[in-house]
Amino acid sequence: MTDQEEQTRRLAAWRGCERMLTRSVTDDSLAERLRRLTAEGAESHDLDGPVDFYADEEGIVGVLERRTAELLGTEDAAFFPTGTMAQQVALRCWAGRTGNATVAGHPLSHLELHERDAYAVVSGLRMIHPTREPRLPTAEEVSALDEPFGTLALELPLRDAGLVLPSWDELVAVVDAARERDAVVHFDGARLWESAPHFGRPLREIAELADSVYVSFYKSLGGISGAALAGAEDFVAEARAWRHRYGGLPFQQWPAALAALSGLDRELPRLPEYVAHAKVVVAALNEGLAEHGVPWFRVHPDPPHTHDFQVWLPYSPEVLDEAGLRLAEETRTALFRRWRDGGVPGLAVTEVHVASAALGWTASDVRDVLADFLALVRTVADGG
Repeated sequence: MTDQEEQTRRLAAWRGCERMLTRSVTDDSLAERLRRLTAEGAESHDLDGPVDFYADEEGIVGVLERRTAELLGTEDAAFFPTGTMAQQVALRCWAGRTGNATVAGHPLSHLELHERDAYAVVSGLRMIHPTREPRLPTAEEVSALDEPFGTLALELPLRDAGLVLPSWDELVAVVDAARERDAVVHFDGARLWESAPHFGRPLREIAELADSVYVSFYKSLGGISGAALAGAEDFVAEARAWRHRYGGLPFQQWPAALAALSGLDRELPRLPEYVAHAKVVVAALNEGLAEHGVPWFRVHPDPPHTHDFQVWLPYSPEVLDEAGLRLAEETRTALFRRWRDGGVPGLAVTEVHVASAALGWTASDVRDVLADFLALVRTVADGG
């Protein structure tokens, strides 16, 4: 089967499901997405208003920027077409302001793993690592860095370490440690929206710790694309100048802005409910995997810090993907999405995203569907 045939099969299986633990907007057709954008967008913005032109502040993009700044408690915020661009602009601005092109960050951060070394290639920056442990750095590790740095970049949560967060006291301490080193603090907050329940603090209080914050509008809010960079008014004004230089001013961005406003109204208030239900799902998965004698497994973190978490199983991604597709095709129910190599032969990992689609799943439902999935895993692994 070709890659295209496999993709077609996968999409047909997922779109044919009546129940999915994790749904994705990528399952929608263009027509479905347009209909939903019109229906949901009308509840968040006047659709008879003008479209935006080059992110003008009087249009819908300006409305979104002001709404974001208000939510985060910052003086201003600028809309960016991508988070990668927002991050690079933030780091470049801080390097110029601090006079130090060195960034302290994590080797598992999005900056290091998923932006093709943009901070170095595009902006001429370099990164040092306070720790290589699969967690955020501690205050002691930041204080112990043996060379100066201008910016401490913290990804909240640290996705590739398992979507993990520090405690509130640990976060405050590591920020204080950076300040003691005369460094500024930038939050990669692509998933900051759903981190508030873990910290037990409002978004404003979390964002207040940093000098700049990047947030995404599609990862948990169901938007089309786009991000915002928030901070002090003069910093955001400089960021807007660099946004233009980086090619970040498309002629019109109203679809992305409309979807983002809708997500702020519709999904943001529900995130605490999703985070709470993720704990129910994690407990059920742990119980079910132990009950069915899986030789080794891990659900991480346990309990989850947000509404996203990892599941590790001792099979190849190909076996688990095939079992998941058969489950969807035979029962019209999907438990997991795609699996990837876990870095060790015979070990695979997937991310589970608990949102509105999962709220109807009880712990018993999770265990029952998991039993069906594991039966298919054994069948596929045995060559059946």
